[in-house]
Amino acid sequence: MEKISINLKWSLDGGKLSPGKYSNKHQIKFNDEIVINGDAAPDWNGNKQNSNPEQALAAALSSCHMMTFLALAAKMNWPVSGYTDNAIATLGKNSKGKMSVTNIELNPKIAFSKEFSIDENKMKEVQERAHRYCFIANSLSDEVKVKIN
Repeated sequence: MEKISINLKWSLDGGKLSPGKYSNKHQIKFNDEIVINGDAAPDWNGNKQNSNPEQALAAALSSCHMMTFLALAAKMNWPVSGYTDNAIATLGKNSKGKMSVTNIELNPKIAFSKEFSIDENKMKEVQERAHRYCFIANSLSDEVKVKIN
């Protein structure tokens, strides 16, 4: 099976590693072209200008869901011209009492060209199929919701 990797780099940059006294800021390198600054979520003293793992998880799920949806739409000859999403990750305690991303809500909005439209039931069916086939969704253990607006 194919292995996908990233490179992560963090350093103390002076000071002492003690509770609440160090930065979680780090770099995540996806390839030679893409490097992002990572950090803790703002609620955990991270800088909101940086990405955090919870956002990255929501982004990975949203991106995977979109690509799976587009593959299905292409097979059905749907003239999709645009796709947007506002993915929302919710933190809380899971069924084991551990802090986790307890819910990710996807809010895809699909635009069609050629005055094409699809009824709500068919859209819901295809979105549910996209969710079932998405690699990232199949990797998560807690609830993922896809809201169709």
